[in-house]
Amino acid sequence: MDMLRRGGVEQSTQQICDSLRLHPDGINGIFPSKQLSLTSSGYVEPILPPMRSHKICENHGQHLMSLAYLVHDFEFMCRKLKPTSRLVLVDMGAALDFHGTNQPIVTLLRQYAKFGFVFDHIYGFEINAKDPKVVYETSLPEEYIPSYHWINVGVSAKEGDKLNPLHSVIEKFNEDDFVVVKLDIDTSSVEVPLALQLLEDKDGVYSKVIDQFYFEHHVHLGELAGSWSSSMNGTVGESLELFSNLRKKGIAAHFWP
Repeated sequence: MDMLRRGGVEQSTQQICDSLRLHPDGINGIFPSKQLSLTSSGYVEPILPPMRSHKICENHGQHLMSLAYLVHDFEFMCRKLKPTSRLVLVDMGAALDFHGTNQPIVTLLRQYAKFGFVFDHIYGFEINAKDPKVVYETSLPEEYIPSYHWINVGVSAKEGDKLNPLHSVIEKFNEDDFVVVKLDIDTSSVEVPLALQLLEDKDGVYSKVIDQFYFEHHVHLGELAGSWSSSMNGTVGESLELFSNLRKKGIAAHFWP
């Protein structure tokens, strides 16, 4: 992937991206049921409750934070990259110590890295005050030091506000970049309006710029009531409709654990 982005290499883009193919028949060869969804970023997992790994129904504690249910079509995403592409991740709700040593966002970053997607910029927005010394010395793995931007303030859902990352960060990139957004701030009054701004996409920017969107939508769901408690708002049906419409809009939306 580094060779692809540097340009001028002997290996062609096709050869480099071919190396990310996990099955001779592509990603569909791994999932012969053909129940995957096709998006502008390739194939992704189907949208189903319980809105994370179905294995929580077997062992809730062991699989609650698992990302094993997510499907990423890295070969497809590779073919969209250009030598000038910037790889960017915006993390809204970036408490790196919230889940102890098992941090889903780090798991996701390392999954991308396995396939050569190493982010140039990671913007971490977090409302809870954290000592930057602890963040950088203890919580953040060393490999992300060069690319991590720690922004210790809450995000705003107000359109055009400088603390609304959709405005102040996302709109500064373009469709040639590879942009990932994660939204999980446990406050429906902020995160739902942000998700709806992506869906409405007034200026037609988000559907062109955002390649992957991960959102923990805190709706009323019995399996997760113990974890979500007072943050729950809305129904499972509304959530399925939101994610389905985001995918139709061109944004590969995933449930986040």
